[in-house]
Amino acid sequence: MTAEQQARTESIEDEIIRFVTAKTKVAPDVDQDLFATGLATSMFAMQLVVFLEQTFAVEIVGKDLQMVNFRTVEAMAALVRRLRGETAVTGDA
Repeated sequence: MTAEQQARTESIEDEIIRFVTAKTKVAPDVDQDLFATGLATSMFAMQLVVFLEQTFAVEIVGKDLQMVNFRTVEAMAALVRRLRGETAVTGDA
């Protein structure tokens, strides 16, 4: 992963953390299951979808609307990167 990709990934995660913190008053860890810990509900999941679409200019439809894509900040950031067509963290640059 290049320095630019790393900064972009951190920026995505940081934006998501800021949003979740503002809504829940709790700052989640990037790998914390928001649903298992009670920070998120199915209603909040819809807010997450709208937030991700508006903030990162992506469209989340069909199979991407699975709970697994919204359980953690890490998963949401990965979804955003994939929908933007950004290369995954595999060294393929």
